[in-house]
Amino acid sequence: MSGFKQFSLPVSAVLRLSLCGILVSSSAFADPSKPKSVIFVPESSFQMGCSLNDADCESDEGKPGGVAVFVPAFYIDTHEVMVSEYQACMDAGKCSRPKDFARNKYCNLGARGRSEHPINCVDWAEAKAFCQWRGQRLPYEAEWEKAARASSLSRYPWGESVSCKQAILDDGETMGSVAGEGDGCGEDRTWPVGTRAANALGLFDMHGNVGEWTMNWYAKDGLAQYVTGNLTDQKPSPRKVVRGGSWDEMALNLRSSFRNIKAPVSGESVYGSIGFRCVKD
Repeated sequence: MSGFKQFSLPVSAVLRLSLCGILVSSSAFADPSKPKSVIFVPESSFQMGCSLNDADCESDEGKPGGVAVFVPAFYIDTHEVMVSEYQACMDAGKCSRPKDFARNKYCNLGARGRSEHPINCVDWAEAKAFCQWRGQRLPYEAEWEKAARASSLSRYPWGESVSCKQAILDDGETMGSVAGEGDGCGEDRTWPVGTRAANALGLFDMHGNVGEWTMNWYAKDGLAQYVTGNLTDQKPSPRKVVRGGSWDEMALNLRSSFRNIKAPVSGESVYGSIGFRCVKD
């Protein structure tokens, strides 16, 4: 697979990874057209949807305990796509300029000191174009949740609750440099990628920082379609699925099963809480 090179990990690093994932490295800083690193996720079934004993699930998250969904093998970026990486795509003439800091202070492109923050304020097609430039694509929703859960069955991959110790969000408690502001763990913006511990697969910021575009059109019965093996062919609808929650959302929206939805084109809105990462078959 061109551009993806396997390498040996020290024993301490291997122990931190789930047996389900293998880290694969590509030097993004030397070549921004390649991801910083990716994880191989083998084919298998997993329990998708509402976690057991989660009383906060919405109707489109299915029944408590989830449903078994089979997902073929894929590779997924360890990090959300950074501003510097998206800038390289623009410089190559392959990506259009999304809304930037001059348009809205929450947009990272053009903001001083945010080159390693996730690119945000991107429409779905802009995210898709970036992944295509890299020879990748956006993840399908079932792929995203399988990777985010990293074999966990709880509301979050580390347990039943979340705070700013695990993810970048508005946890209602943590304050920072912006007086009285809880969003972004008190910073009222995103943080650089990878500031919190990776999940058991070695993936950073799957929960919080920015929500992430998926390939799928939203279908209320999406899980029922995924159970039948239809992971990819939902009928076009007004909205796309966004996963993971973000810096300006509260804990419930960061649950592994929560299905956010947004129009693929922002129009007059500013998607300051939405970014993406890419995958490869």
